[in-house]
Order: sequence, then C-alpha cells, then structure tokens
Amino acid sequence: MTIIEINDEEDFKKRLDIFITNYLKNVYPRTKISLYIDKKNVLVNNKRQKSSYKLKLFDKIEFDEKDFFDFLNCDLAIKPWNFKLDIKFEDKDIIVLNKPKGVLSHPTKFENEKTLCNALVYHCKGALSDLSGKNRLGIVHRLDKNTSGLMIVAKNNFSHEILAKQIKEKTVKRKYLALALGEFKKKEGIIDKYLVHYIKNDVKMAIANDNKGLEAITKYKVIEQFRGCALVELELKTGRTHQIRVHLASIKHPVFGDSLYGAKSFMRNEFYNLKTLEQLLQSYYLSFYHPRTNNYMEFQLEEKDFSNDFIKVLNFLRSKNEY
Repeated sequence: MTIIEINDEEDFKKRLDIFITNYLKNVYPRTKISLYIDKKNVLVNNKRQKSSYKLKLFDKIEFDEKDFFDFLNCDLAIKPWNFKLDIKFEDKDIIVLNKPKGVLSHPTKFENEKTLCNALVYHCKGALSDLSGKNRLGIVHRLDKNTSGLMIVAKNNFSHEILAKQIKEKTVKRKYLALALGEFKKKEGIIDKYLVHYIKNDVKMAIANDNKGLEAITKYKVIEQFRGCALVELELKTGRTHQIRVHLASIKHPVFGDSLYGAKSFMRNEFYNLKTLEQLLQSYYLSFYHPRTNNYMEFQLEEKDFSNDFIKVLNFLRSKNEY
C-alpha cells in the first residue's frame, strides 16, 4: 500500500484528483485518475472519498499502488523501439546501462514511443519488472531526459523489489559529475535544503521555506576549477526530482546549460559559442548489491562514455579556459 500524508500547506485545499495527478508528475490524465478514485479505491483517513474531496493538512491518502498502476496503464501498451542500448552489464535479473542524453527514462503524455523503456521492451522482449506500472517496465530509478549516465534496470519483480529497498535504505551509491557555473569559494560541502514543486509549475522544483517539503541532501566536491566554471562531483544522499540542479542553482552555481534553473543568465562571454542540449549533468558512478547473489557491484564510466555535450565543453574548458 502507498500512504501519503498531506503536510505541506501548498497542497491544502487541493482536490484529491488534482493532488494525485500532480503527485504522479502529470503522466496520467486527471480524468482517468478521477475515475479510479470514484470507483472507491482510494481512502482518505481510512474513509472512501470522491475525486472532488478537498484535502486538509495531515490527511492520509492510501491506495494499492499495483492495482492503481494496473488500472492507469491498462491501455498503455508500450511499443518496442529498436534502439541500440549502451549496456555495461546484463544477466537474467538486471541490466546496468548508460542512458543517452535526450532520451526520456519512460513514456509520458508528451512522448510514448522513443523512450528508454520502449527500447528495453524491444531488447528484453517484454521480460521486465512491472512494479512501477505497466508504462515504466523495468524502471527502478530514473534520470532526467537531458541527464545521461548509469542506470539499473530490473528484469523481474524479485530484483526490482530488492533494488528499490536498497535505494530506500541508501545502500545504493550514486555519483554524478556536473559542469557548474561560477568559481567555488568552498571546494566541498553539503547542501541540505528541502524541496517543493514550484508554484504553478508541475515540472520545476524550488527550495522550500521553513523546511516544509521533501528532504534533499547533496554532497559536492570540486574536481577541477576553471575560469567561470567547475567540474564538480556530486553524491546523492536522497533522490528527489531535479535535486542536483536545484541545489546547485540555490548556491549560485547552476549546471551549465540548465535554462530551467537560471543557467542562461549566468553565462559568461567566453561560453556564448558553446551550445548544449540543456544541462551538463552526468551519472558516472553506481554501486549496489546484486539482488540475487548479494555480490557487491560497482560501475564507473570513463570520460569517453560521457555525453557528447559534456565532452565538448569539458575539453574546451581544459584547453582554452584554464583557471
């Protein structure tokens, strides 16, 4: 069962169907979510409520996640996509791969044919976990569309459940590299700032006021400092939407090319001719325990495996823009 407690004033007085639609990142139409609620399969404070119910602070919403996603995805058959995957490891239980930049992790209302999930369905002939729903087959955790790098995929529900538990218990270690604008005074530190959805924007996130939101902790370390930009290693202690991007922007070091979080306004003259497809953020390190054998597994990308955008700008900074 999934239980969600309403503890953010931003959600106070929202309709139940609107809240759940936003909670699921607007992947599914509200009409379909309303239909599920009105079939009396969602509880609020242990009572059945209509989709029009107005939420109150500290309300507890409860629903069966598998049944909910089965209902939402019943007519969302994923089309296989013949796309060459950059696979670093594969066995009968899991796949570790390097997701390319510009590809969504799973189908959304904006794109449902050329996502990583579609490619996985083709590669695995549909033999993937479905614990995240039938339109997110195999997806245990996701990367933003324009973030590239290492991801774990579950080929069955047994593996998915164990991997998801490891992520929740923070035994999965994920490290990223970013090219962040500006010159860092502190070469390493921890950003501990709660996140909320930006007002009237279901995609963008923002720093919460008074720690009322989702806990988010990012550890950072400057690896190379250039004039006006730095190569920064980041380790996630939590895994929130856009966490690294929001946190770096909050300390005035937005990720290079990240227009959603203000990077364009920070661009210096020496970078104007460097065009990128949004943010230069790379998932480059991943470690976890194999769900079946419990063997420790560790993966790290070489620079040649980074996105073309990342390599292009990093090479420019090293050759033309030394600090």
